[in-house]
Amino acid sequence: MWSIGLMTGTVLDGNVDVAALRTDGEQVQELGPWMLLPYPPELRQLLVRAMAAAREWQFAPTEPPVFREAELALTLAQAEAVVEFRCRTGLAANDTPLVGFHGQTVLHRAPESGRPGATRQLGDGELMARLLEADVVYDFRSADMRAGGQGAPLAASYHLALLKQAGASPNTAVLNLGGLANVTWWGGGDQLIAFDTGPANAPLNDWVVRHGLGEMDRDGFLAGQGSVDEERLQRLLEHPYLAAPYPKSLDRNTFSLAAIEGLSPADGAATLTAFIGAAVGRGLDRLPQRPDSLIVCGGGRKNPAILESLRSRAAVVPVLAENLGWRGDAIEAECFAYLAVRSSLNLPFSFPHTTGVPVASSGGRIARWSTLCRSPL
Repeated sequence: MWSIGLMTGTVLDGNVDVAALRTDGEQVQELGPWMLLPYPPELRQLLVRAMAAAREWQFAPTEPPVFREAELALTLAQAEAVVEFRCRTGLAANDTPLVGFHGQTVLHRAPESGRPGATRQLGDGELMARLLEADVVYDFRSADMRAGGQGAPLAASYHLALLKQAGASPNTAVLNLGGLANVTWWGGGDQLIAFDTGPANAPLNDWVVRHGLGEMDRDGFLAGQGSVDEERLQRLLEHPYLAAPYPKSLDRNTFSLAAIEGLSPADGAATLTAFIGAAVGRGLDRLPQRPDSLIVCGGGRKNPAILESLRSRAAVVPVLAENLGWRGDAIEAECFAYLAVRSSLNLPFSFPHTTGVPVASSGGRIARWSTLCRSPL
């Protein structure tokens, strides 16, 4: 079936990725149109406030009031994005009867010994189903965490479908550079390992914003003007997360900027960029084999300084997703279109060596339009 996927990452770039694909939940038969659609500026600021409130909340019994406001605004904006996407592409509602709605992650806490994990994505799936008159799959992570998993990363099964479609050889890995960095390693057959390696664009963007130099280090320009503080880099690399075994996952704020306080804007950007590559290298070292090929997707692949950091600090040659015919900016939205179909067919997308669930399992909640249209708002 055809499905539409929606994704907004923790990088908070003020956009929603919208992509359509046709799949049976196993193979990808056809990639449909894809668009990057901007939010209203006030929504981005509202999400920034929600994330700030989430850092204080830390899964207390009562949620911050800003969550409700942000969830409504986010759902309305993403539903409008789907309507615009349909209009501009000529896709009718009955052409794409399923929508995968990831929502906006505001807080994620990995499970620890004696404490279950928890996660919160803003997004009202039932409201979106009513607005779009389509079935909506949402809340992809909660079932995994209730089963004892990390709740992340979830893209491994989609990465595997893309690798098989591209005829990739075993011992290939896919690295996604979003707000955080996560890797999927394929050892052949259905042998999959996936985990978050460390930070990517989120702390680097925060550093640039803090110094009033824009919203990101575009083209790695700022990092290119600075020098890596090797002592502070080593301090960052001593974080216990990097030495922990997989499966494992991160929150956007796991790595603070405290270790680089006092550096110039350029030296701080250079040090954070080096940290991204070095953390990826530590992650690759934990795999059964270092991958022969590392395919890079996500916004970070557009930053030449990050790519150079992968070469020098992770000791790997990055291969851009486009070299395999993939759409590097669309992969996460495509992923949630794909996972929506898998969820609707009760196919698994959580696995013991990706999220850490005891057995492979499906997830997501489905808001069915046929049921909701019979009940009042």
